[in-house]
Amino acid sequence: MTMAPGLRRFALAVHLTLSIGWIGAVAAYMALDVATATSHDTQLLRSAYLGMDLIARTVLVPLAFASLITGLVMSLGTKWGLFRHYWVLISLVMTIVATAVLLVERRTISHLAGVAADPTTSADELRALGSTLVHSVGGTVVLVVILVLNLYKPQGMTRYGWRKQQEERTQRGGRTAP
Repeated sequence: MTMAPGLRRFALAVHLTLSIGWIGAVAAYMALDVATATSHDTQLLRSAYLGMDLIARTVLVPLAFASLITGLVMSLGTKWGLFRHYWVLISLVMTIVATAVLLVERRTISHLAGVAADPTTSADELRALGSTLVHSVGGTVVLVVILVLNLYKPQGMTRYGWRKQQEERTQRGGRTAP
């Protein structure tokens, strides 16, 4: 079943807004993450860790889930389907993995913010906390790869997709490939 053109455009606009918003939120998070990796200023470190927690909790996690859900809606409501093309499956798997890693990393972020919020934490202890920069950069790379896959839609149908395409051609009275 495919969506009506107007509904499809609306769903696509929502999905793109959420997905690109996720990338933008990761960029904001990464700016704070760079500060935690490079700064020695105690107040900046405290603020950065608390800001990272706020962004992760209120922006990154909701956008990750919203992007996943709207991506599923787009795949199921368009000709691309969920299991017909490799690029859709790869995008889905990468989105699920990125969301799962974010949820696991969320615990670390929350811990870092909790330590930073404690007024008894010394400047040396704050500097020793470290950063989540590897995850920030990795997450950005994954999200950009998903974006590129969805823009270019590389050819390659799954066996299921190929079989469905042949069934549709047969139903329309077209020839099937040998």
